[in-house]
Amino acid sequence: MRYAIVIENAGNNFSAYAPDLPGCVATGATLEEAEREIREAIAFHIVGLREDGLPVPLPTSQVEYIEVAA
Repeated sequence: MRYAIVIENAGNNFSAYAPDLPGCVATGATLEEAEREIREAIAFHIVGLREDGLPVPLPTSQVEYIEVAA
């Protein structure tokens, strides 16, 4: 499955989350580390849901960028 993620600059580090997987978050000192950590967090989260007999949410979020005149 392919999940959308959001990575935000948190000042001293980066934080990441997957909108379709509530509670699935990660942090990293660099953008690359945050991406790697959220990838691992998603895999771990899905395993946990399955072990608990809970449904795994399907990826439904979409990411788009728009141009805005300022």
